[in-house]
Amino acid sequence: MKSEERRPDMRVELCGVPWKNPVTTAAGTFAPRESGQFYDIRRLGAVTTKGVSPRPWEGNPTPRIAETYGGMLNAVGLQNPGVEHYITQELPDLKSLGVTVIANMAGHTVEEYREVAEKLGETEVDMLELNISCPNIRRGGAAFGTDPVLTAQVVRSVRRATAKPLIVKLSPNVTDIGEIARAAEDAGADCLSLINTLLGMRIDPRRRCLTLANGTGGLSGPAVKPVALRMVWQVRQAVQLPIIGMGGIFTGEDAAEFLMAGADAVAVGTAALVKPTAPADILEELEAFMAEQGYRNVRELREALKGGAFAR
Repeated sequence: MKSEERRPDMRVELCGVPWKNPVTTAAGTFAPRESGQFYDIRRLGAVTTKGVSPRPWEGNPTPRIAETYGGMLNAVGLQNPGVEHYITQELPDLKSLGVTVIANMAGHTVEEYREVAEKLGETEVDMLELNISCPNIRRGGAAFGTDPVLTAQVVRSVRRATAKPLIVKLSPNVTDIGEIARAAEDAGADCLSLINTLLGMRIDPRRRCLTLANGTGGLSGPAVKPVALRMVWQVRQAVQLPIIGMGGIFTGEDAAEFLMAGADAVAVGTAALVKPTAPADILEELEAFMAEQGYRNVRELREALKGGAFAR
């Protein structure tokens, strides 16, 4: 950039919460202490922390991560030390830095989700993200987010449990993501994030066995970007809620595509596992792209796609 005057205004606001810029981390790929060794996490618009459950979860057996063309498969199983540990050991450090914090919530029943929401609702967390891709153990393991009725049920319950801005993270493993998005909106969601991982698997042909101990896992990385972009576009047509877009964002121009497709902000996930500084690098690249193209602010970028604007 040639001068400070040409720098675009990167500020955005989601659900009444101000962000310095439209870039956050994706749940499960960010750890405050570890990530903070590689870049100043205060540069980001927000940080989204790993999913927390009512009690500690051990996760799935190993091996639970595998590389694949254009991405990776993971079946970690949301391993975490539980919400009490998060509140007492992790959240205070984050808030002491002055960053906007989004806490991702996990559960296997409506009651578990509600319990986490109630506890986090009494903290300094800025926003809550509801991961409805978790398996519903009362319905044979089907994910809440693959059924509009179950989606509405869990969103409505969590909505009643907290006044915090509520982001609902959508699963791409559905026939009509617009239908799921509308169900979440009608049930009280304040914002949507998408996409979560696509269901996939690998086989080791030489050892004649499944690569992941769990059999299947979530596919993420550049390979899913066209699917994620299309789904963000579809959801923007379906609802009026703010959207956080994610799925294969590895460059600033990738982020720009999601914003043009209708997202209000973006989340960086797998890229940070490949290159720890990726969230900060992508923010810098996005800002440089906007300056080069003459965008004065994020709103102008969101409205730039020929044939349609998404101003509300």
